Amino acid sequence: MNIYSLLREMMFRLDAETAHHFGLNSLKWLEMTGLLRLAMPRPLHKPVRVMGLEFANPVGLAAGLDKNADYIDALALLGFGFVEVGTVTPRPQPGNTKPRLFRLPEAEAIINRMGFNNLGVDHLIEQVQIADAKTNIGINIGKNFDTPVANALDDYLIGLNKVYQHADYVTINISSPNTPGLRSLQFGQALDELLDALKNTQANLAAKYERYVPMTVKVAPDLTPEELLQLAETFGRFKVDAVIATNTTLDRSAVEGLKNADEAGGLSGRPLLASSTEVVRQFRQALPEDMPIIAAGGINSGDDALAKIEAGAALVQIYSGLIYQGPALIRDIVKTLQQRT
Repeated sequence: MNIYSLLREMMFRLDAETAHHFGLNSLKWLEMTGLLRLAMPRPLHKPVRVMGLEFANPVGLAAGLDKNADYIDALALLGFGFVEVGTVTPRPQPGNTKPRLFRLPEAEAIINRMGFNNLGVDHLIEQVQIADAKTNIGINIGKNFDTPVANALDDYLIGLNKVYQHADYVTINISSPNTPGLRSLQFGQALDELLDALKNTQANLAAKYERYVPMTVKVAPDLTPEELLQLAETFGRFKVDAVIATNTTLDRSAVEGLKNADEAGGLSGRPLLASSTEVVRQFRQALPEDMPIIAAGGINSGDDALAKIEAGAALVQIYSGLIYQGPALIRDIVKTLQQRT
């Protein structure tokens, strides 16, 4: 049993959200004392250029772990090629009532219904400004829970305007299952209006700051083939800079009968691997050739990440896999991609 396995065993004796905060705060303490830099091996490199950005390697941290950008420097030292923070909303909000985070260890999975709990966009920007990490930072934006879906665009415009000059790329999160009505923004006229306004604002901000910041859209895995094709057509029409596939799933078929499987929220981790990879494959066939895909969902090994790349992804992101496998997963993925791509 390696050191991380022992640490995980101790952490899993705490409830999931307590362990989440304890783990991140411990990591930050190790970074601030200099111990983390000493303990971590030299990061592996596999440079790749995506969205006009240079990445030291294709492995990123998915949004949701560091919602407020409080731990960027510590997380970057783990060897990530990029770190995505958020989801952040215009105003601070507490999120859903606790408990709202659940482990399914037998399936190496997590269910969350956090509900965009965060300290607001102004706090996140302050944290990004003081971060010293030499890695690309993505900022994931969403709407406040009490903003009506009909007015969601207002929140996304606030978020984009505020984070633009502080981000290497911005992600539009319209696929979380934990904010009522949010996923309806993925379709039809609502999506057209959202992307039209956001792309126009992006162009204006690029002119203002003389710097183009790519904009990605994060989609759900729970799409019919027809919905996926409609999304691909819309993304191509509005020239979205990249697609992140995928967010968490509402499907429980892969974890049926397990403890906590019936908890409301989005399921992430190993059970999501096959379905999210298939979504990547279908998007790769439907999207314009020059529109990259960032793949997330179920990556627990280098081979899992390789499957995403072979399905058509340019970059990958991990979250649940990091919880179950530890930081060694990052090196495993990079080493696998170095050797086999």
